[in-house]
Amino acid sequence: MKIESLAFKNNEIIPKKYTCDGLNINPPLVLKDIPADTKTLALIMEDPDVPHSIRSDGMWDHWIMWNIPPETKIIAEGVPPAGVFGTNTGGTQKYAPPCPPNGTHRYFFKLFALDTELALSAGANKSQLLSSMERHILDEADLVGIYGRR
Repeated sequence: MKIESLAFKNNEIIPKKYTCDGLNINPPLVLKDIPADTKTLALIMEDPDVPHSIRSDGMWDHWIMWNIPPETKIIAEGVPPAGVFGTNTGGTQKYAPPCPPNGTHRYFFKLFALDTELALSAGANKSQLLSSMERHILDEADLVGIYGRR
């Protein structure tokens, strides 16, 4: 399984358009080689490079979604896929663009193929999602984008 972007390659710079310095919209994503027995997909975008003075765990969750239909092959620019939104670290239930407070940060887009539809209420956080996904992950893939403010 693969997750790619039409806007940037793995471990390359996320264009400003998809950040807090741009249009605040999600980048276009391409989902490939989803296992045939997948019932739903889940997507997490996180930044593990947050200063510990801001978050003690050094992690910022930007985008949390689940119960995305497995036939989803493209997530269009600025258009989140069908599915259920979780609550990101900023307290919203939507895509929160990269907006590093210092230096250059890595942003991990993590895709999970699941063997079930999750009975998780909208607004759940990443920890709750990860717990619900336990023993249901068929495959996973990630894409890393980099962004630093000037």
